[in-house]
Amino acid sequence: MEYASNAAIRARLQSLADPAYKAFNAKLIPNVDPSTMIGIRVPVLRAVAKDLRRGDGAAVECFFADLPHKYFEENMLHAILLGDVCGSVGEALEELARFLPYADNWAVTDTIRIRVLRRAGADADARLMLNQLERWMQTDATYTVRYAVVELMTDFLDARFEERHLRLVGGISSSEYYVNMARAWYFATALAKQWESALPVLQKRILDPWTHNKTIQKACESYRVTPEHKALLRSLRV
Repeated sequence: MEYASNAAIRARLQSLADPAYKAFNAKLIPNVDPSTMIGIRVPVLRAVAKDLRRGDGAAVECFFADLPHKYFEENMLHAILLGDVCGSVGEALEELARFLPYADNWAVTDTIRIRVLRRAGADADARLMLNQLERWMQTDATYTVRYAVVELMTDFLDARFEERHLRLVGGISSSEYYVNMARAWYFATALAKQWESALPVLQKRILDPWTHNKTIQKACESYRVTPEHKALLRSLRV
């Protein structure tokens, strides 16, 4: 399907409205005004994104420039497209810098996956992304910080892991629930993937009590953490 304008994209999204799913989503993401929700499941949004990618690129470029978007689903579509159409890490960072100030909920930030970064083998690309993530973690923008933490968890806990990443996330000071949930998620995943490096964060009580205990809870809920490790983690609750 061809999309000649942003109005055509919006009309297509509105044609896919599912009122029951809108009601469900409104409860799941309570800080988003329900009047800005259409009610579209993520697989359906991915199908729309696929249609857009089949074009000559002009429709996506025009859609990216149309900020702020009116609807939650437009932001979700933007997040999906960001991961798919950027041809380099540098381009992805430019588009992220334009979009993240308008991201106002966890569902949007957690949807972004920069696929070119996953394909990139060059250390320079990873370093470019890491440097920007570190800068974003130091801002006061809740969902920019959350995106940076989730991205660090998603693409930098395996071969690209460095112990200093733990210090970056541990050093974030925030009273925001969605930031600290992301931090707990990061450390719980680090315990599953980088146990020896991550465990001292809890043993040394580096985190605030809420994030510390939430990390233990999430790690103990994970099938990737062994029963022996879970028993040790429970003994570290504060």
